Amino acid sequence: MRSPIAPEPAVVRTWLRRARYLRWLDALVAWLVAWVLLALALGRLPTVAGALAAGGVIALAAAIAPLRWRWRPVTGTVGFLVSRALRPGDRAWYVRAGRADLVLVTARRGLRLSIAAPELGAAEAVSVRRTRVLVVLADTAA
Repeated sequence: MRSPIAPEPAVVRTWLRRARYLRWLDALVAWLVAWVLLALALGRLPTVAGALAAGGVIALAAAIAPLRWRWRPVTGTVGFLVSRALRPGDRAWYVRAGRADLVLVTARRGLRLSIAAPELGAAEAVSVRRTRVLVVLADTAA
């Protein structure tokens, strides 16, 4: 007899690990952008001092939750590219921090996907931006 709760496929576990690294890459890009902007704004600044100042600016920016949630240059690009093959009716894995849920794609329009998750009930769907989340096609994850 098969277990009622099947574990995630290996590809989904890989995306769970990758999501953490992608967020670190987002932070690295933010630090590099802050460093360049500080160097341009302040003119000649010692390299170490500029790097430390950029790190301080990024640490302060990370304390602002809406800014932290929206700054995803690397994660957003990867999320968009991974979900580009999704069409309405496809089963997919909705990968979040530390967990992945099997969902049904109910609609796709531009950068948005509507997904129906089991915990929401049969009549409800959630609209998510493909640049904010990782949604991996379930057929490729098998």
